[in-house]
Amino acid sequence: MVAVKGRKNSSKNPPIFSHEFIIQNHADIVSCVAMVFVVGLMIQVTSPWAYTFVALHYNVTNSTEDPIVTTRYTTGWKDACAVFFYFLITIVLHAVLQEYIFDKISKRLHLSKAKLFKFNESCQLIVFYIVFTLWAIDIIIRENVLLNLPALWMEYPAPMSFSLKLFFVAQFSYWLHCYPELYFQRVKKEDIPLRVLHATVGLFFTFLAYFFNFQQLAVILLALHFMGDALLHSARLIHFISQKEKASRLSFLVANSTYAFARVASVVLTTVVFMYGLRKLENKFDFATGNFNIPAVQYAMVSVISFFQSYLLYLLIKKQLKYARENAAPVVVKAKPKQKSRKREGKKSVQSEDDELPEVDQATKKNLRNRSSAKAK
Repeated sequence: MVAVKGRKNSSKNPPIFSHEFIIQNHADIVSCVAMVFVVGLMIQVTSPWAYTFVALHYNVTNSTEDPIVTTRYTTGWKDACAVFFYFLITIVLHAVLQEYIFDKISKRLHLSKAKLFKFNESCQLIVFYIVFTLWAIDIIIRENVLLNLPALWMEYPAPMSFSLKLFFVAQFSYWLHCYPELYFQRVKKEDIPLRVLHATVGLFFTFLAYFFNFQQLAVILLALHFMGDALLHSARLIHFISQKEKASRLSFLVANSTYAFARVASVVLTTVVFMYGLRKLENKFDFATGNFNIPAVQYAMVSVISFFQSYLLYLLIKKQLKYARENAAPVVVKAKPKQKSRKREGKKSVQSEDDELPEVDQATKKNLRNRSSAKAK
């Protein structure tokens, strides 16, 4: 009886610890793990242990000197504990958005499987890009980073504010959550390498900026990068949803222009900070204070960022040229079949005209045609 019931309800209630059960209930499972840390804060014995995962550490603010000064933080190994906790929160948020927003919208659009995969990917990335773009802009405005560019190298290595440190912890959490999402979303094998590469590149550049204490510069670069990508994926969604070709072309024009500007601006800003600003300071390598202002780091940062931005710009130009060639390709029209069809139509028209005449008139008309053709020869 148990086996029969299991077969009947296999589609709705998969066996516990099976792949289908984990995929369907991964948000609930992960949220239960996250609740362990939250409940641990309420118990006196486990609160120090849980506090390590939930809170941010390495506060270097001296409140006795100036009580108005904002809280500042540095980096350390305990940040990995905070990243793990917010990594769990990110998985739960992703599942909630997917189930209650993205899936409901996609059902109304009735997209194909290929378009549905791109639609879900663009929706998820747009939410991520918009949230972090607005967050980065808020940090730039509050800390006056953009209007005071010399502070990017004069105050190096500068401690982080609470919002800036939480921003990078959320960045690490998001890029790390992309790996288990390959399993939770049942991503196809042929699409996995590209998704893994995207997450790895994002994690790599975020880690470089965080480890070498270039967080203020990274916030500006990430804001430019996310802004261009957000517009690009928004144009893709407009292409899927809107049936008007003009709206799709206009959205892609704005997105591609912003994307190209972001690439060029990132290279220019990186070159100014590393090759002009930091080179004016004394070369110093001090792991304890987080100072890595040496020529090797300067040239490595400029080379890696410039190569990456140039490669993204190259991919954009290549894609646009391919699209232009496909639209400008002339339509090959065969002339011979048309001539044959015209001849056939002419014969049919003559025959139809002859058919409308009486039999005697049809015979005389045929004789006249034969005589005129003989004279022409």
